[in-house]
Amino acid sequence: MIEVRQARYFIAVAEELHFGRAAERLAMSQPPLSQAILQLERQIGTGLLTRSSRTVSLTEAGRLFLDECRRLVQASRRAEEVASQARSGMAGSLRVGSVTSAFNRVLPEVLRLFMAQWPEVDLEVSEIDTHVGRDRLVRRELDVAIIRQAVSGKDLRSVPLRRDRFVLALPRTHVMAQAKGPVDLARFRDESWVWLPRAISPDYHDEMVAACRHAGFSPNAKHFANSIQSQLAMVGCGLGVTLAPNSSTTAGAGYLLRELVHGVDLVELSLVTRAGSNEAIVENFVRCAQSIILGSAAND
Repeated sequence: MIEVRQARYFIAVAEELHFGRAAERLAMSQPPLSQAILQLERQIGTGLLTRSSRTVSLTEAGRLFLDECRRLVQASRRAEEVASQARSGMAGSLRVGSVTSAFNRVLPEVLRLFMAQWPEVDLEVSEIDTHVGRDRLVRRELDVAIIRQAVSGKDLRSVPLRRDRFVLALPRTHVMAQAKGPVDLARFRDESWVWLPRAISPDYHDEMVAACRHAGFSPNAKHFANSIQSQLAMVGCGLGVTLAPNSSTTAGAGYLLRELVHGVDLVELSLVTRAGSNEAIVENFVRCAQSIILGSAAND
């Protein structure tokens, strides 16, 4: 197999057609260069140069070999560039998982900033639940997880992003739809609720249950959805009411949002990575997220 070093030697000689000038160009003495070319010809089993006391010229095999040597050196340079970009976080791949609510706010801004600054990075983004994201990070199936849990320790580290609170979603046809100001969650104890099964999202389900219990009741979970978006769509159909994160939800077709008299905070949204990971791409993504959060805080 031809080495890149040998290819560079041959390119210099083939372009200069003079061993002395080629050696000077390579910053080496002429005898080792001459020996290297002879060894190369023996290695590939054919003559590449025609030599005389005054001239050096390429054989037909040498002309064809020169093209391949140039490709080899170019590929080597490209490999070095890619490795350098990967070290600095400018190239490579990044696998990001996120809970549903972050796709409406925070994550879109972070992704736009990251892709603008590091367009060569291949992003792979997936929707996950909190417990799934944590497990996939540990199994090295994700590089970054945006989840509703602050976890840390020897395996994982967390960067706080924001703290959301629950708002009530109710149909536009509801008798309370025209109410002004925050509403008391306890007022809706006897309503039909659009619910998210625990099997779909254990953490989010438990937070909804805790919010209702804090208001003094257990909800009548009559209708079931597979995502927050589905919950809201079902509320818009007039099937019942539900709770949703304030920062990831806007009023939509058929439903309205109301603040709660006694606000209920959700578990903080965090960006989680593997502890000790100093991969430049991951660190660049973390810095983008922090700059977005700091900017949002300054504007609040």
